[in-house]
Amino acid sequence: MRHIPNLLTLLRMLLTVPLAWLLRDGRFDAALIVALVAGFSDALDGFLAKRFSWQSRLGGLLDPVADKLLLVACFVGLAQVGALPWWLAALVIGRDVLIVSGAVAYHNLVGPLDAAPSALSKLTTVLQIMLVLATLLHLSRFAEWPAWLNLALLAAVMFATLASGIDYVVRWSIKAWRETHSQRSGSQ
Repeated sequence: MRHIPNLLTLLRMLLTVPLAWLLRDGRFDAALIVALVAGFSDALDGFLAKRFSWQSRLGGLLDPVADKLLLVACFVGLAQVGALPWWLAALVIGRDVLIVSGAVAYHNLVGPLDAAPSALSKLTTVLQIMLVLATLLHLSRFAEWPAWLNLALLAAVMFATLASGIDYVVRWSIKAWRETHSQRSGSQ
C-alpha cells in the first residue's frame, strides 16, 4: 500500500504521452480532461503520502520530475498549435534546465544540496499550471474564457519564471560562495 503514491506519480509521468499527442492533434477537450486527471493524481499522491506517512526518497525525486514533464509537454504542445508563444515555452524550459544544471553543478563542485523549492518557485509552478489550464479551457468547448485573462496569466508566468530563475541563481551562488569560503577557512 505504501507504494501507491509512487505508482500515481508514475501514472502521471505516463500521462505525458497522451497529453502531448492530444495537444498536437488539437483535441483540447480531451487534453483538458487528461490534464485534470494528472492534477488530481498529483493531489491524491501527495495526500496519501502525507496522511499515511508513505513518503519515500524515490517519491520525493519522481514527483517534481512528473510535474515538470507534464508542464513541458503542455507548454511545447500549446506552442506547437499557436496557443502560447514559443518564447514562453523556451523561457519555462530554460528555467528548468538552469535549475537542474545549477543543482548538478552545486552537487559536483560544492556538495550535497537541499533543493527544497522556494515560495517564489512554488508560485511560479502554480501560475504555470493556471496558464496551461486557462489556455486549455479557452481552447476547449467546456467553458468560455476571456482572452484578456490568458494575457494577464501569460505576463504573470513570464515575470514569475524570470524572477524565480534569477532567485535560484543568486541564492545558490551565495550559498556556494559561503560553503566554499567556510571550507577554505576551516582547512587553514
